[in-house]
Amino acid sequence: MQNTGTDTRPRYRERLAPSLWLLVTVAVAGPMVSLVFVPIGSTVALIVGAAVSALLVLTFVAATPVVSVEGAILRAGRAHIDVGHLGDPVALTGADARHARGPGLPARGWHLIRGGIDGIVVVPNLDVDDPVDAWTISTRTPDRLAAAIRAAQIGA
Repeated sequence: MQNTGTDTRPRYRERLAPSLWLLVTVAVAGPMVSLVFVPIGSTVALIVGAAVSALLVLTFVAATPVVSVEGAILRAGRAHIDVGHLGDPVALTGADARHARGPGLPARGWHLIRGGIDGIVVVPNLDVDDPVDAWTISTRTPDRLAAAIRAAQIGA
């Protein structure tokens, strides 16, 4: 028997997780907090410091945005748009990506930019009723995200 349902698997999905260095930096807050509790007792200080480190790292990981292309919908964090309203995506890395994140960043655009992630995909918004000119999205694999958007546009 064939499965005739539509394919709901994402064409592309990426979690923009913080870098290891950022997580280590956040985890260092635990030992600093534990120093405050040393006068109460070293065991209490150790437990509170470890709990603070674990809680901060888990919060940073859980709060990371997800970029995905599911069906005909591009999702970037909490925002989403139908790919039928988008133009041809442009995948950028290196100096071109730095320019797109800096002086080339559209003032009326929608941005999901994360530090430590070099790649950028810029997608023009063709919807005349939408005040947003373009979407600028950080990604570790800009070519794959741009290809997924193009494939969704063809399938839509």
